[in-house]
Amino acid sequence: MPLLTISQVAKQIGLQPSAIRYYEQIGLLPPAQRMSGQRRYDPTVVHRLAIIQRARQLGFTLPQIRQLFFGYRDSTRASERWRTLSRKKLAELDDLMDSIKAVRALLKKLMTKCRCDTMDECGKSMLRKMAVRPAMRSRLEYRASRML
Repeated sequence: MPLLTISQVAKQIGLQPSAIRYYEQIGLLPPAQRMSGQRRYDPTVVHRLAIIQRARQLGFTLPQIRQLFFGYRDSTRASERWRTLSRKKLAELDDLMDSIKAVRALLKKLMTKCRCDTMDECGKSMLRKMAVRPAMRSRLEYRASRML
């Protein structure tokens, strides 16, 4: 198979050439061959880029994607790699959902309970509530209040 230029790869996968160069720079893609100073890629680089794009769409970070490719023994099946990382990502999402629910509850409470006339009055009230020891509040409420 003939080698592909960066423009051909970019067009085929739907990325900007700068993204491809960046992925190469940080080691997610193997270094491209050079012909007359131009990058030339093996056609299989498109497969790796498809994995990178899907992983990014699923919310995986670049370090997590690096782990997907390089954090396992070569003999580890792709399906096992995905399962392991997906379990971790699902746990992260569960924590995020808990935090979002707590923030929603606080926003609803704020909408119904706030009777302040001025922002200073509101700030004083919030400051008093912040002085309450975090241990006395539920873990989620404390986490959510720190997000606000």
